[in-house]
Amino acid sequence: MSRYNLGSMRRGSLPNRVWILALSLLIIAIIGAVTVRHNYNDKLGPVSNNQTTQLFTVERGSSVKEIAESLESKHLIRSAWAMGLYVHSKELGDKLQAGTYAFSPSQSTSEIVSTLTKGKVSTKLVTILPGRRIDQIRADLINEGFAPTDVDQALDPSQYADLPALAFKPSTSNTLEGLLWPDSFQKDATTSPTVIIRQSIVEMGEYLTPDVQAAFAAQGLTTYQGITLASIVLQEVSKPADQTQAAQVFLSRLKAGMMLGSDATAKYGSIAAGRAPDLTYDSPYNTLIHTGLPSTPISTITSSSLAAATKPATTDWVYFVSGDDGTTHFSKTLEEHEALTNKYCHALCGR
Repeated sequence: MSRYNLGSMRRGSLPNRVWILALSLLIIAIIGAVTVRHNYNDKLGPVSNNQTTQLFTVERGSSVKEIAESLESKHLIRSAWAMGLYVHSKELGDKLQAGTYAFSPSQSTSEIVSTLTKGKVSTKLVTILPGRRIDQIRADLINEGFAPTDVDQALDPSQYADLPALAFKPSTSNTLEGLLWPDSFQKDATTSPTVIIRQSIVEMGEYLTPDVQAAFAAQGLTTYQGITLASIVLQEVSKPADQTQAAQVFLSRLKAGMMLGSDATAKYGSIAAGRAPDLTYDSPYNTLIHTGLPSTPISTITSSSLAAATKPATTDWVYFVSGDDGTTHFSKTLEEHEALTNKYCHALCGR
């Protein structure tokens, strides 16, 4: 009887140590799974609370592994394998889109993946400022990250012959000076400076309406000469209300055969020659010693300076001086002008 029971026990049940071992393995497996899960969730969290963004580019054809490893190397996610597992579990592997994005270490992996799948690419504004010379615009574009050779190519007028604004440029001019409309333009990782310059010229063309052209013609100016006048007005006077009067002064001087007497043109000529701003330097742009308008504009313009050049004031001023306080003082005679200069212009006039 005892032998029979002993045999049954051996055949139908396991020793306690086996059960203990199995239970231990199960507990270890559960603890391991919990640990892995906790580690996985932890790896999906933000790298830090740093909210500073940095641009991140996903090239076309990049694999999930390549994207994840690049994000990890830039310290934008905690773990490449965790991101890969997350993307796989959500079946998003074929939904990550190429482009340039703005991410910060404060974003979780799920947030970054969500942005990548929705293709919310990041763009940056590149601004061409009012009153900028073409050499300053070149420097601004290079500072925005464009290669100097690409910028030089973008500033070559010959590639924009199809644009209406370029029709006003005389064949003797080989510069885009004054023909770029100041504005902010969208830039992403694939944008070339040529795209931005083309957009700026297109916008300039939209401002040179038939009415603007007719207004310049009525004053005996070509459209290009009108743009040149607008650029001088902007450089000389900042307040729109004063710009219309300054435009009237310059037009009156042109009609009378007088020199424009613009310090801004004199300085432009010396700078274009690679010199420091100099009122005495004898360049074709120096309207302190040469009559007529310069051969090209001297900077970008604005809507107010363009309006002033097309619709100047109906005053009879012949002189003006901008005072140190920013106020422009107009006069009819040289004696009045000199008195106003002595009274209001000291620092600006080098006195």
